[in-house]
Amino acid sequence: MAKYILVMDQGTTGSRGVVYDEKGKKIAYDYEEYEQYYPQSGWWEQSGKALWNVTLRTAQNAIQKAGLKGTDIACLGITNQRETTTIWDKVSGEPIYNTIVWGCRRGAKICQNMIDQGYNDLVNEKTGLIIDPTYSASKIRWILDNVPGAQKRAEDGELYFGNVDSWLIYKLTKGRVHAEDYSNAARTMLFNAHELKWDDELLKIFNVPKCMLPEVKPSVGIFGYTDPEFFGAEIPITGVAGDQSAALFGQACFDEGDAKNTYGTSAVPLMYTGDTAPKTEKGLLTVAWGKDGKVKYSMGASILIAGQVIKWIRDQMNFIDAAAQSEEMSLSIPDNGGVYFVPAFTGLGAPHWDPKARGMLIGITAATTKEQITRAAVESMAYQTRDLLEEMEKNSGIKLKELKVDGGAAKNDFLLQFQADILNCKVVRPKDTETTALGACYLAGLGAGIFKDEEEIKGLWEADRVFEPQMDDETRERLYSQWCKAVEKSKGWLD
Repeated sequence: MAKYILVMDQGTTGSRGVVYDEKGKKIAYDYEEYEQYYPQSGWWEQSGKALWNVTLRTAQNAIQKAGLKGTDIACLGITNQRETTTIWDKVSGEPIYNTIVWGCRRGAKICQNMIDQGYNDLVNEKTGLIIDPTYSASKIRWILDNVPGAQKRAEDGELYFGNVDSWLIYKLTKGRVHAEDYSNAARTMLFNAHELKWDDELLKIFNVPKCMLPEVKPSVGIFGYTDPEFFGAEIPITGVAGDQSAALFGQACFDEGDAKNTYGTSAVPLMYTGDTAPKTEKGLLTVAWGKDGKVKYSMGASILIAGQVIKWIRDQMNFIDAAAQSEEMSLSIPDNGGVYFVPAFTGLGAPHWDPKARGMLIGITAATTKEQITRAAVESMAYQTRDLLEEMEKNSGIKLKELKVDGGAAKNDFLLQFQADILNCKVVRPKDTETTALGACYLAGLGAGIFKDEEEIKGLWEADRVFEPQMDDETRERLYSQWCKAVEKSKGWLD
């Protein structure tokens, strides 16, 4: 019998259910977006219930589209937006507040207070991160502070916290399992990345009760079994990883110095460092995944706004009707006309770490066109990627030779050529650009014994196109210098 793998790919703006065969080939998928909420400037929320319902529905639809039944599915893999935070009643399973999204900056004051008390070095040493509202700790603290009675309920053991993987596992098992994997736990700012456990000192600093935290497990292995109600069968959950770690795995980045960038709502360049955990004061270290009782490390962090800037161009400015048109508009003009777009809608993430920055268009004249603004928006993804990769090179001592790319915007040839030009290195696009889901497929397949090891997975990975740099050095550095100047002007806007 064929061994089919089901993946729940829970992204920031939507969820995707995907069915793969035993060779890692996609045979069916379903996708659905869900509503986003922005209660205040810099705040970003979702409905935990909607997130669950949409993710379950797309998974069920994918099985149906594949012409299969739940009994045909050998295992389930989960990949998810990472730092996004839900707190719920452990008995009823009802969230006590909306899910707070990774890009929400409401925790800025909480984080600044921790920085002012001198905790940044301690957090960096233990977690590999720096104190920033991106991570889950300040989101947990905000909910416990602002939902009446939440702190006491948490201390009394009535509440659970979870990143999205943990929330989905809890719902899929009908509350029987409260767990998450190393790669997600490592993005909370409460997990010791070296000792691989919840850190008691950090929990005390943030006043987070340990009893509300999930059990942390390796990314490969059995987390639990889905309730038969959902798929008509008990399916083992055998692979779990945060979206960026899953994409790194899906790109078969298993050698030290291998790097990828996922152009999703955000963009997260990651470089695989294996057993080595480089020290970085910029908060770039994270756990890549756990397997066979060990973890592997990577460097990287979130560029807060990447593909979302194209969504903004489409939905708010009405410059385009579909995201794919951004490529056509960019190619219709010879350059950006001196326009630079810094999409700091909710502040700047790595390596700038400025929650007070805000989005900025600069270089506008009376002759500026919507084509130039659109091109500047696309170019911003490439510039931000260089910002972060240069910092990773500096910290790791490893020179980037090529960049594997994936995600929705990786279909944009203009973006990838410009990325190769501005980085001055090869950019490689795989045949399957949805490598986040593919990585979860590989992890789950390993956990279920469908795939033997990483060497077998390397043999399954296929390149689609290689983009070689074509820009001369003088032009490259002139453009990048102007970008850096624009970024500096966007910082500290909210004083």
